[in-house]
Amino acid sequence: MSKSILLHYFSMRLKTFISLILLAFFISSGTSLKANSAEDESDEFTEDHSHADIQRGERFFKGFLPANREFESCISCHNIYKSDTLNWNPSAMDIAIKFAGKDFAEFQSAVMQPTGIKMEASHKDFKIEEEDLKKVKLYLDDLALVGPPSAGPTLNQIMLFILLGLLITFALLDLIFFHKIKYRAVSVLILIVSLGFQVKMVATAAIDLGRSQDYAPDQPIKFSHKVHAGDNKIDCKYCHHTAEFGKSAGIPATELCMNCHVLVREGTNSGKFEIAKVVDAYETKNPIEWTRIHNLPDHVFFSHAQHVGVGKIDCQQCHGPVEEMDIMRQHSDLSMGWCVNCHRDTEVNFMDNAYYDNYMKLHDQLKGGGIDTIRAVNIGANDCMRCHY
Repeated sequence: MSKSILLHYFSMRLKTFISLILLAFFISSGTSLKANSAEDESDEFTEDHSHADIQRGERFFKGFLPANREFESCISCHNIYKSDTLNWNPSAMDIAIKFAGKDFAEFQSAVMQPTGIKMEASHKDFKIEEEDLKKVKLYLDDLALVGPPSAGPTLNQIMLFILLGLLITFALLDLIFFHKIKYRAVSVLILIVSLGFQVKMVATAAIDLGRSQDYAPDQPIKFSHKVHAGDNKIDCKYCHHTAEFGKSAGIPATELCMNCHVLVREGTNSGKFEIAKVVDAYETKNPIEWTRIHNLPDHVFFSHAQHVGVGKIDCQQCHGPVEEMDIMRQHSDLSMGWCVNCHRDTEVNFMDNAYYDNYMKLHDQLKGGGIDTIRAVNIGANDCMRCHY
């Protein structure tokens, strides 16, 4: 291939990247217009409402105002963005939704005269003018309408990806044609580092498309397995009562939660706010919409009954130290290799389990001393049709 053809190819690629930059700009402009449209809709939701009022309320909520503030800001307890650790206080979105349809007097009473030991302690020195608190209410009303900030790829991430692409193109062009950089190793280093960052960004985004290891979504209620399974020693199978005989371990019904919470109405960490969600779901007959964490592809069959009921496997073997988790996460990657290796390593309690009585040949080998251990792989656990029938 001649140099002129190569030069034409790379110049076309450069034009493509410039076009992508312009496209990203127009997308961001469209997003901005969309946000403005959402703000226009929020005009119908509140009275005496303006964008400036919402912004001022947001500044008070985040602690930028007042300048001489001597008390904790709202955001220090009530987070707006997702956190890696469990914040027991209700999030800004929780508060926004709860008070969206209520008048200011009720909101003011909840803030200035809170109920519950934890709330009373945290709001003890909280002082804010009534007009400023009204602005905070407007900000929360708007938040309830438009939703929390997006957690998707940001414009900065898109621009960074495009910039890295331009650096790769420049490094290649300089290596082949321009020779402007004195040391070729510098161009090679730029090429490798930029390409490495791009690959990392693509890989991270691709992994995030599925629910993978360490996936820990926000749940509608701040339920802590550490409190329930760890501190209070509640057996996993009390709540997930279909694990021993069903394909799924099951999500506990609200009625089961109320076996305890008919009496327990205030948590040591969470106060009354989170438990009140359980009570409200029970009284209104609206099921709690928990977000599923552990998912397998549609072409994979898995039965909890086979593993928990028959195999007597502890929950922690797959789900990790659940009793230590405030925020439930996917402990294992649940990949095919992980399952296959587990089947190869896991010993089966063959003698004391009636389920395995029909494996006569293996029983004879055990009694005759031909083998001393039976593993899951020996009884067909790794046969393709067991999981992909």
